[in-house]
Amino acid sequence: MRALKALTVLTVAASVILGAGTVMAADAADYKVGFITLHDENSTYDLNFINAAKEACEELGVPYEIKTNIPEGQECYDAAADLADAGCNVVFADSFGHEDYMIQAAKEFPEVQFCHSTGTKAHTEQLANYHNAFASIYEGRYLAGVAAGLKLNEMIANGDITEEEAKIGYVGAYTYAEVVSGYTSFFLGARSICPTATMEVTFTGSWYDETAEKEGATKLINDGCVLISQHADSMGAPTACENAGVPNVSYNGSTVDACPNTFIVSSRIDWAPYYKYVIEAAMNGEEIEADWTGTLQTGSVVLTEVNEQAAAEGTADKIEEVKAQLESGEIHVFDTAAFTVEGAALESYQADVDTDPEYTPDTEVISDGYFHESEYRSAPYFDLQIDGITLLDTAF
Repeated sequence: MRALKALTVLTVAASVILGAGTVMAADAADYKVGFITLHDENSTYDLNFINAAKEACEELGVPYEIKTNIPEGQECYDAAADLADAGCNVVFADSFGHEDYMIQAAKEFPEVQFCHSTGTKAHTEQLANYHNAFASIYEGRYLAGVAAGLKLNEMIANGDITEEEAKIGYVGAYTYAEVVSGYTSFFLGARSICPTATMEVTFTGSWYDETAEKEGATKLINDGCVLISQHADSMGAPTACENAGVPNVSYNGSTVDACPNTFIVSSRIDWAPYYKYVIEAAMNGEEIEADWTGTLQTGSVVLTEVNEQAAAEGTADKIEEVKAQLESGEIHVFDTAAFTVEGAALESYQADVDTDPEYTPDTEVISDGYFHESEYRSAPYFDLQIDGITLLDTAF
């Protein structure tokens, strides 16, 4: 991970906005919320959390403090303890490696609610004041993949590539289930539209490394990948695509301003609904779910506007069509009829849901013809390597 910038702290006393779902000034004055982010606004991942934090707190009229550039180490506990000592009633953290330190803080400050995004241990730790959350972002990535598949078909129809040359490149951070679930759902969305699509994945070993991400995308482009996506947090991959004139499906927010000729669409988790739910529940003395999963229906999984300059014609309409099918249950992202593993269809799979140090498989997750992602635990546990996807390196 590249050197972190100096710690910055933002404290805001938000004004009360009257209307449905808001809290009264007297309640707001008695409450304070803290946020811990791995990086700062320069990371698309952390910016997404920061924007949601501001939106939720400003809507509810609650003062808040944000600590940025907090590594996945003891610094996270220190930041959480500082926020608790500063009077925060709820503290949120946004990165996978923050979890153990948030649990440490939860045990030390039982009167404070600690909420951790992307974590896996709340449902087994069973602490009354420690909670995990994620969202069914695999559905958003699938929809983004549909946009990619349409673009591949357009390139084939225009004679830019052949059907056999419909190869996607993907820049991943680590080989964690979260990343595997993301690139697999994206690929399945693309292949639902362009059946000849294949994909190559490279990993950087960092959530945020602009140089490595740009180099990874460039490597994939030089290897014949004609469209790039990523699960990494900088502008590295999108910039490489814009420089090379290669279509890009981004993550965590639009890159259209910097990449007007190549950006197609982006999926992201909108954390504002979760933040508002937790803050209001805490203020009202209501129980907070130990493990919460946001969905398309809760407004937690969203896509940016389609960039018509780069996207294939009809992309926005097709995304809405498939979104409705996902919401109704007509289709499922990980339908076992849509993929094979080493040439075979899956009828059963034990996933590691109740995480232990050995990551022991413990839960049957295939039923009714599909893999039930993020239903038995909010954080992703899809870790299968399906046919059609080639991993260029697995050191991370």
